[in-house]
Amino acid sequence: QVQLVESGGGSVQAGGSLRLSCAATGRNFSTYTMNWFRQAPGKEREFVASIGWHGTTYYRDSVKGRFTISRDNAKNRVYLQMVSLLPEDTAVYYCYVALYWGQGTQVTVSS
Repeated sequence: QVQLVESGGGSVQAGGSLRLSCAATGRNFSTYTMNWFRQAPGKEREFVASIGWHGTTYYRDSVKGRFTISRDNAKNRVYLQMVSLLPEDTAVYYCYVALYWGQGTQVTVSS
């Protein structure tokens, strides 16, 4: 049974930092692109960042220079380091890999 479990969310003030982690079990995802999405209240889920199996990364424009995606294939994990957080980063953050979604972790940034 495949499971993606996110952790690391929380409440911070603007300018703060958080590191999200997504642990995958039940399948080896080392050759898959791993992704982070987010969904703010009343808004559609949106792409945040992705990392290919070879390490190529992509980011949505609004997080470039502030967020860094990384992965540890040995641990079957993907991370999202977030710095200089803004109130508009407030959302539930989801890990997405090979058609599987995690349950999400809440990130709240206060001004």
